[in-house]
Amino acid sequence: MSDLRMAGIGMTSARTRDRLVQRLREQGIANLAVLDRIRNVPRHIFVDEALGSRAYEDTALPIGFGQTISQPYIVARMTEALLEGGGAENVLEVGTGCGYQTAVLAPLVTRLYTIERIQPLLARARSRGRRLALSWPLRCLLYQHDQPLTSRRPIL
Repeated sequence: MSDLRMAGIGMTSARTRDRLVQRLREQGIANLAVLDRIRNVPRHIFVDEALGSRAYEDTALPIGFGQTISQPYIVARMTEALLEGGGAENVLEVGTGCGYQTAVLAPLVTRLYTIERIQPLLARARSRGRRLALSWPLRCLLYQHDQPLTSRRPIL
């Protein structure tokens, strides 16, 4: 993935991201740390390149395997709601998907555990995390219906 793709141009540019953040403010999102994460996490790298021009619309988009990336307002509101109660220590995200919510949330909490049942989605999310050089206490787990989570290291 090129640096140009990471930075964004045209409909994925910083100006487009700023417009999204302004719309989220108008919809009631007030937490500055959340808005900063929404502005700085390049949502367009979490969707297929053909959908990149739509990445900063406030809408869910397909990511394959019958799944979608949540609309930015939902990601921002869920993150803001989690943080409203004070510092978040251990957080379990169920459904990693493409990893966008993970990338927004992880730097804002002490430890984040994310679990996904679709292996190719988890692999892509891990790859994106490495590409973004995300370095926080993050643990990604693949859920397998025949292997209970209790057989693994404790999550919380």
